[in-house]
Amino acid sequence: MGKGAGMGAGTQLVIFDCDGVLVDSEPISIAVLVEGIRAAGAVIDESVAYRRFLGRSLGSIGSILLEEYGLCFDAAHQEAMRARLFDRFRAALQPIPGVADTLSRLGRRRCVASSSQPDRIRLSLTVTGLLEYFDGNIYSSAMVKSGKPAPDLFLHAAQGMGADPAGCVVVEDSPAGIEAAKRAGMRVFAFVGGSHAEPAGLRRTVEALAPDLVFDDMRQLPRLLDGGRLDGEAARETV
Repeated sequence: MGKGAGMGAGTQLVIFDCDGVLVDSEPISIAVLVEGIRAAGAVIDESVAYRRFLGRSLGSIGSILLEEYGLCFDAAHQEAMRARLFDRFRAALQPIPGVADTLSRLGRRRCVASSSQPDRIRLSLTVTGLLEYFDGNIYSSAMVKSGKPAPDLFLHAAQGMGADPAGCVVVEDSPAGIEAAKRAGMRVFAFVGGSHAEPAGLRRTVEALAPDLVFDDMRQLPRLLDGGRLDGEAARETV
């Protein structure tokens, strides 16, 4: 029996990342980030930005830019970038295909745990019509000392929802988030169905991290949580 089989009975809580899992935001976010970095005085390719910054908070990104590139991406730069990002979200942000139907059929307690600030998470869910599915159960890296890949955010979310970490399944798309979930002692399903997955080389990257499951069709999540399998390439268990 693979690790994906027989999981359903012990799942107390499903913890969703937001960007790239619930909302198809990563291409917009990375494009705006690259523009912001250029405005601050450095040039970074989108491919590098995907690899280094996917799933990380702006604070973490600022630290990486300072340590690795000598670039001061300060609060003023971050606020200007956030304003541009919010404008683009309002104009163009879409939900991940099938996610609303999945949430309506999930039949399990759920919450959001994202590296983004609370206002960005709420905006993303509001614009895409998903806010109603979470009943205010939104957790942000702003609420903990250390963001992903540290386990703090997922542990904080589990505590807030009254769930045992061992009974949680995290749905994540980023390497930092997958590492955080594993460090929190939670099962993790890696989602590679966002429009950023191919340009980011996401499947190859996340498979190397050995999540419990890799899948690319959000509509199949309820079945996967019940221990079901998908034919072909839509879902792939790791060993």
